[in-house]
Amino acid sequence: MVRKALEQQRLKRGVEILSEEVEERYRLIVGESAEMKEAVDLAKKAAGSSATVLLLGESGTGKEIFARAIHNWSERKERPFIAINSVGLSKELLESELFGHEQGAFTGAHRRKTGKIELAHGGTIFFDEIGDVSQELQAKLLRFLQEREFERVGGVTPISVDVRIIAATNRHLGAFRQGRTVP
Repeated sequence: MVRKALEQQRLKRGVEILSEEVEERYRLIVGESAEMKEAVDLAKKAAGSSATVLLLGESGTGKEIFARAIHNWSERKERPFIAINSVGLSKELLESELFGHEQGAFTGAHRRKTGKIELAHGGTIFFDEIGDVSQELQAKLLRFLQEREFERVGGVTPISVDVRIIAATNRHLGAFRQGRTVP
């Protein structure tokens, strides 16, 4: 029992160290330019509200760093921050990842799965590259954004959650018509 207690204490300290390192990683918002200071000020204002946030910028410009900073500056900082990358997942897989699924909802659904939106309850969910989500899934996400409730894939019971939404994209979202980019 003493050996197990010591091992548990060692593991707990390891988790604390890793958590501190991760938190430090997202304090990398640096810059002296007026534009960067304005962006940080705007992010801090957003953190003080419960508003949904959309971060726009090219790939690699630090949108996730800003999303995590907004979360860490908010009242939700002690709750989960769950990042979801919308690129590269099929509509079906992304839907199951987001909303979860009931046992038997599709082939291979051997047990109920809790989705990431539900896991983020009380915290923040970050949709990275939201502009790459299929139009069909966008409709389900819109309902979730409006009502803050959803149903698991194959489910019939509405599930309500309290989450902060931060989304990011490198696309100009206003420039789409029938799936094509408009110049």
